[in-house]
Amino acid sequence: MTTLYITGAGVSAESGIPTFRGEDGFWTIGSRNYTPQQMATRAMYMENPAQFLAWYYQRFVTYRHHGPNSVHHWLADKNLITQNIDGLDGKAGNNTFISIHGRIDKMTIFHEQGESVSIVEAPWEQVDENNLTSSLLELFKISSKGPQIDRSFKPYVLLFDEFYTELYGIDKAQKRMWDASKMVFMGTSFSVNITQMALDVARHKGLPVEVVDPSPAHIIHDNVKYFPMTAKEYIAHASETDT
Repeated sequence: MTTLYITGAGVSAESGIPTFRGEDGFWTIGSRNYTPQQMATRAMYMENPAQFLAWYYQRFVTYRHHGPNSVHHWLADKNLITQNIDGLDGKAGNNTFISIHGRIDKMTIFHEQGESVSIVEAPWEQVDENNLTSSLLELFKISSKGPQIDRSFKPYVLLFDEFYTELYGIDKAQKRMWDASKMVFMGTSFSVNITQMALDVARHKGLPVEVVDPSPAHIIHDNVKYFPMTAKEYIAHASETDT
């Protein structure tokens, strides 16, 4: 049996990284003038790159040194697609995971969506936090004209108004969905497109599905089992079942 694990922000909560829709979540706390859904867009990056980069740095990049927890280590040898951009699955030793929404430790040249470009290390250690805005604009090569295609850089992260491309591994992710004989969703609210894609495949193939979350979202599927618990509690349960 090939089990595909699809993880969301709940898996990284124990590592001290806020979830997206909790009280202190990434999508709950915005900037002074904009909601998170307005900030995390390609349009904001293009129109107000200084505010976009400062918000992105403060809300995401400051967590770049956090370490993996027991769930990431348990998933290290698993067939995994994660919605998380924290890179903790890689730190835990999973060398084949797909980070379908990008990685905070990476960036790309700013390009038209769909083009093939390289993914390179983001220069976060060079950021001068005493001059945050100007430092970020300089490091991402953004002039007073704004981000320039094929010259400026952009964080390697899929934004609300962007679409899945092969840069984020969408073809590999879809192949894993179709090759799976079971799907386990962990710590996700099912509010993003990748989970809906996976559910569509599960319904089409009649696959067994497990939903792991303290307050699991109920889904329309004939063969689903709910585990109203944290991911850490689930892996303990799975270990007991295996013994």
